[in-house]
Amino acid sequence: MLDAKAVEAMFTRGDGGYMCARWGRPIVPVVFGVEDETLGVMKSALQALCRLADHDMAETDPELGVNLLVFFCREWDELAAVPDLDKLVPGLPELLAKLAENDASQYRAFRFEPDGAIRAGIVFLRMKGEAAEVPADVLALSQAVLSMLTWSESAFDATSPLASAPDGTVVLKPEIAALIRAAYDPVLPAASDDPATALRLAARIRAGEGGAAAAPDEA
Repeated sequence: MLDAKAVEAMFTRGDGGYMCARWGRPIVPVVFGVEDETLGVMKSALQALCRLADHDMAETDPELGVNLLVFFCREWDELAAVPDLDKLVPGLPELLAKLAENDASQYRAFRFEPDGAIRAGIVFLRMKGEAAEVPADVLALSQAVLSMLTWSESAFDATSPLASAPDGTVVLKPEIAALIRAAYDPVLPAASDDPATALRLAARIRAGEGGAAAAPDEA
């Protein structure tokens, strides 16, 4: 079970700042650079997480069209050729150079509503080396988890949010499922930079833990 200290750490960034924010509007994803089969797995994983959180997905965002963009590539410089991507990501050439220099495997950024809730997100995934060997269901569910909240960059460094069920199905660990459900509780603010929020999240985890973990095929 996650206690308040563990929850706080999962939303505390390297600079010491705390931020826990959830989506404030239905998620409308679009995925580039994968085959249709993988696209279906990705969307199923997001649907499963939205059902877990009692949050909505939609076919279109009336203001943005789509609000969660996921780009797959083999080399970071491939993204420089994507039309108009530099308009969505200011300083794209410098960012791609930094990702290549650090041999990064992924990049994630969010935009926010006036109240701090997530408004839009963009994800870059470099499928090379070990990352290219990750099964599609594992990759999809892990990325769905990372897209649901403003996790710390080190939230899952020590342990994966996923586990294997007895039948081999990849599922979300119960404590992470409980945390996501708690963070989407409408009683709580959509976003908070107050570490004391972790106490309220931990209390809801204690009250709600024990429910079924989420798997990509639950949608």
